[in-house]
Amino acid sequence: MNELNQLASVIIPTKNGGDIFKKVLVEALNQDLGAPFEIVIVDSGSSDGTVEFIQGLQKQNENIVLKQIMPKEFGHGKTRNLGASLARGKYLVFITQDALPYDQFWLKNLVSCFDLDENIVGVFGRHLPYDDCDIFEKHNIITHFNNFGTETTIYYLDDQERYNREEGYRHLLCYYSDNSSAMRKEIWDTIPYPEVDFAEDQLWARQIIERGYKKAYSPQSVVYHSHNYTFKQQFKRYYDEYKGLYRIYNYASVKSVFLLPAYIAKHFISDVRFLRHNTNISRKRKLYWAAYSLVKNTVRYSGAYLGVLGNKYTSLNRLFSREYKLINK
Repeated sequence: MNELNQLASVIIPTKNGGDIFKKVLVEALNQDLGAPFEIVIVDSGSSDGTVEFIQGLQKQNENIVLKQIMPKEFGHGKTRNLGASLARGKYLVFITQDALPYDQFWLKNLVSCFDLDENIVGVFGRHLPYDDCDIFEKHNIITHFNNFGTETTIYYLDDQERYNREEGYRHLLCYYSDNSSAMRKEIWDTIPYPEVDFAEDQLWARQIIERGYKKAYSPQSVVYHSHNYTFKQQFKRYYDEYKGLYRIYNYASVKSVFLLPAYIAKHFISDVRFLRHNTNISRKRKLYWAAYSLVKNTVRYSGAYLGVLGNKYTSLNRLFSREYKLINK
């Protein structure tokens, strides 16, 4: 085991991170933690200059660690566990290659939460959407994280009967995002990430919550993170997301293929109401976004329905799973 001589290790899996990763890495290096920290990068076959950029910075900073693996060796949980095994920090901090710290205190505001309670073993931070994010996703991201509170909030399992009964309560307690999160190195030694192809972060959170540990939400620790996917990419993303949600919570968003039109229509009507009350958008743009919503919700609920089936009929993953193709390239 590596000697712990850093307060934190920021672990970033990369593959063809592009310009946004370069910004992420520079911002991560410029964090004002007030204590030593390192950056551990695990790259799985970049060919766009990502590795060369990292190596250039390594010449200036000895606290950058680069581990290169073959693309077929990548796995969301597996690769993060590899990064953790190389880390020398008391706290393991995970971000993705496209999660840009909002300011120089992102890291400090994340790891300082551990001082609040020795039973806090995991912390996750707030996300803000990028400017190019679609209008509905912007609203969803902001609303989603506001639901966790505007102040640092500690979550733990205090009502087992409610946890067993209420799906929403389980989602609240088990939600976690390693787009921006931190865990104690000592808990990772006991409970590493599950080595799965999707939702490793929420599966990990479920384990620690059910074992009686606590997690914290730090809204002061902020990253920009969102995606500007094509409809095809959105379909694959939703397929993987809802496949993972079913595996974790036994949650099926679409109960029957015959209910697909109802789910699409319900969400479309909700989006139209949102547009109607938004006075900052012209009528022409509202018509555009209404049409966009109809296609997006068709893509979303179709992906959600097929994603659940993907747990049973694994041959569907070859056709529809983005994660399957990334891992098996």
